[in-house]
Amino acid sequence: MGKSYHRIEPRLRSFIEAQPVFFTATAPLAGDGHVNLSPKGRSGTLAVLDELTVAYLDFGGSHAETIAHLRENGRITLMWCAFTGPPTVLRVHGRGEPVFRDDPRFAELLGRFPATADGAGLRAVVLVHAERISDSCGFAVPYLEYREDRSLHRDFFERKSDPEFADYCAGKEYVGASVDGLPGLPLPLPPRP
Repeated sequence: MGKSYHRIEPRLRSFIEAQPVFFTATAPLAGDGHVNLSPKGRSGTLAVLDELTVAYLDFGGSHAETIAHLRENGRITLMWCAFTGPPTVLRVHGRGEPVFRDDPRFAELLGRFPATADGAGLRAVVLVHAERISDSCGFAVPYLEYREDRSLHRDFFERKSDPEFADYCAGKEYVGASVDGLPGLPLPLPPRP
């Protein structure tokens, strides 16, 4: 049976930190807007900052729907599934905020992640302030075996200089504005601090 929590307890934090993948869900305010669901999973790119705050690193590679929705309304849900061990699904519903590379908080937040997590293609740190934390059974979630992170994303962006990455972002559809026309990633992309 599902349960709600007032905070990210140590047991929940351990569960979060043990999962190799998580999902983010956001939506615009417009009823006919596109709901966005994204997988995240590069090792070390998620950090539990305190009992009510989670942060993850946002990299280039596809659209900027999550950023656009957060800039418009801040609503976000993070979800982790246990693909091994006891069946569990954990959700953190909350308010999210993208912290861009020119924000004075960016460098300090980046310091909360392992140095190996930082890399080429980093656009922002996404802060999530939990408003509701709950779990459910996860009985229908299959067992899956984790082998390793894919290196394709990191390898692709490591071949780009920071100015080349900025050009990449500026030339990619649905990065400066979402599929619904909401402001996405600020362009031109601010340089790395």
